[in-house]
Amino acid sequence: MITSFHPPVRTLMGPGPSDVNPRILEALSRPTIGHLDPAFIEMMDQVKELLQYAFQTKNELTLPVSAPGSAGMETVFANLLEPGDIAVVCQNGVFGGRMKENVERCGAKAVMVEDEWGTAIDLNKVEDALKANPDAKLLAFVHAETSTGVRSDAKALCELARKYDCLSLVDAVTSLAGIEVDVDGWGIDAIYSGTQKCLSCVPGLAPVSFSERAAEVIRGRETTVQSWFLDLNLVMGYWGSNTKRAYHHTAPVNSLYALHESLVILQEEGLEACWARHARNHAALVAGIEALGLSFVVDIEHRLPQLNLVRFPESIDDATVRNALLNSYDLEIGSGLGALAGKVWRIGLMGFASSEKNVFLCLSALGNVLRAHGLDADPAAAVIAAQATLR
Repeated sequence: MITSFHPPVRTLMGPGPSDVNPRILEALSRPTIGHLDPAFIEMMDQVKELLQYAFQTKNELTLPVSAPGSAGMETVFANLLEPGDIAVVCQNGVFGGRMKENVERCGAKAVMVEDEWGTAIDLNKVEDALKANPDAKLLAFVHAETSTGVRSDAKALCELARKYDCLSLVDAVTSLAGIEVDVDGWGIDAIYSGTQKCLSCVPGLAPVSFSERAAEVIRGRETTVQSWFLDLNLVMGYWGSNTKRAYHHTAPVNSLYALHESLVILQEEGLEACWARHARNHAALVAGIEALGLSFVVDIEHRLPQLNLVRFPESIDDATVRNALLNSYDLEIGSGLGALAGKVWRIGLMGFASSEKNVFLCLSALGNVLRAHGLDADPAAAVIAAQATLR
């Protein structure tokens, strides 16, 4: 007979999902009510307001899509693009490639601007592509590339989009609440994120936000959005600002409780304090990793504090080390993707998981495992180096 599932207690320091704050887990357990209940609709309005705070925007069209971050990606592309449109897409990792697939599935043409994995998006290449494609409708890019731990200059890229009369479309799945994201200040037209990274919420929801300029494009479409479920002209009947909501789908009620609690926690800490915490713990991890004799792939000015790409010697077997961390320490870190598979680890310090305790756990556990596999690593020295940055 199959019995109840009780998962092991892990420390999640990979590329996501991240550790979920206990307050959020408690919120999940609250009584389920109807998705058209007046109390629930009041909470929806609060979620919208809290998301506007997180994104730093006053956009009316701001809401959580009832599906994971990949559906957030599809939502923005499917609503903004029509067959025959041209989109300039930047790729410096896995998720720029997924943007390309979304463009093409909308019947539009993707003009690719490609950069080496582990480097930031080249602004000069982007401008050249925009000059060469004056009919481009939008410029799409990943702000924080999860596959490489690279931060690109979102503000400058959005300025280029405006200069060439394009909509700007931003992937902020890993960046939201981990580093600065300023939708209104940077002039972002469309943005999507996920709940399972720096928001420390459970997976399964995708916050999105659209400028009024982008909303006008959606309202003025000549063709119907190919996805009924993701058609914002329909969804906004449920997530709109008036109190009488039109039924669209059964919202994930308890997951939205969790997102609400996550955003309340973010508001309590404050955006700038949250970014500073991620940066502080990143600096401690860097000092400790380097004390172990390991190095980082990404240049300092483009590194993400919440997702660290660590290079290890060829003598070390990637899977063996990660399995040892999981089995002996209940610690999860991520492997590399694409051309970086088997060459790097992706160590996350996202949201609730971005803590001094986790930095020390990771360094001591990783140091012990590396030493057991023949590397001259001193876990005590790594922890001391990390502690020195926190004084």
